[in-house]
Amino acid sequence: MTRPRIALFTLEALPNARAVRRFVADHAEDIAFVGLSNAERPSTGGLIGQVRRHLARSGPAILPYLAVNFGLPDLLRPLAPLTQRLAGSGDATETTPLAALCRRFGIPTASIDDVNGSAVAEALRAHAPDLIVSFHFDQIFSGEALTLAPLGGLNIHPSLLPRHRGPVPTIHALAEGRGEFGVTVHHLVPAIDAGAILTQERVALPSDVTATRAAIRLHEHGRILLDGVLATIAEEGRVPAGTAMPVEPYCGFPDKTMLRAMRRQGRKLTDSRDLREALTLSAKASPAG
Repeated sequence: MTRPRIALFTLEALPNARAVRRFVADHAEDIAFVGLSNAERPSTGGLIGQVRRHLARSGPAILPYLAVNFGLPDLLRPLAPLTQRLAGSGDATETTPLAALCRRFGIPTASIDDVNGSAVAEALRAHAPDLIVSFHFDQIFSGEALTLAPLGGLNIHPSLLPRHRGPVPTIHALAEGRGEFGVTVHHLVPAIDAGAILTQERVALPSDVTATRAAIRLHEHGRILLDGVLATIAEEGRVPAGTAMPVEPYCGFPDKTMLRAMRRQGRKLTDSRDLREALTLSAKASPAG
């Protein structure tokens, strides 16, 4: 089989931005379509509704994390041409927002409000990908949507599944204090982070790592694992069956009790280094340390 044609679905944010941009540049000839999740879609309550829910569950301590990981990159993305010029980074892949990068390579994109809606189904039928790849995407595919790609779908998840299913696995890994971080590539199924595991690796991270910096590092490593899986698919002409995993408890956004405990133990969601990375995401070409 030749290399599979890919429909890539992502929510571009600080944790995955550089990794997904490099992935698109390196695989541009194989990418049929890119779906960009609308983080402020009406079904989530929009920006105000989401902030209210986060405050009710996690309290104000979650706000710096949300701002650094999602808010600042989103606000500064339209300024990328200016910040690139000021920083002298030109139109480097790592500093170019994903929508602009896709235009450069002639890759069709769409803003996704409902991944299981008719618009996405029509796009998948029109662009006819072989495989769906979810790379830091915040919507759950239905079984019907996954059948629109003959090879199904893959997801990159920054945890050692089946542990830490959910949207912020590095927060939960950091809260446990074991220093056990890793990344998994697994089959997409119509359930959260529950598909059979194709490959998984532990990743050693510094003792002072934040949840934000851990997510950046793990998405970088996950992209490497994804490349290996795609090479196997091209060689064998199929997606390996993988290893079924038990479904462990879902780990959502942290509550106030968890955040207080982390604060007492000196474990941080984000810090000034992460803030600098968010502020310079569209300016400097080197990844966060």
